[in-house]
Amino acid sequence: MAKHFDKQFKLDAVQYYHDHKELGLQGCAKNLGISQQTLSRWQKELRDTGDIASRGSGNYASDDKKEIARLQRELRNATDALDVLKKAISILGK
Repeated sequence: MAKHFDKQFKLDAVQYYHDHKELGLQGCAKNLGISQQTLSRWQKELRDTGDIASRGSGNYASDDKKEIARLQRELRNATDALDVLKKAISILGK
């Protein structure tokens, strides 16, 4: 299962690499307990966009988009519950 790191950890990791270039990318990644590819990707993302995206940090363009995502999750959960109830009714109706 993939690990998810918060935004602050990612920023700190990139800063650690910049402060300890003598260790190299591989050495810094090993010290931080992450893969070299992960650290490289975070560094590139920060360099290219000026920020690092983080899962669950509210990366929505607007409050409307956030509300739409919440409603879609709610609808998906309600639909799943309805499907389970329909299946239970068909089983018990026999």
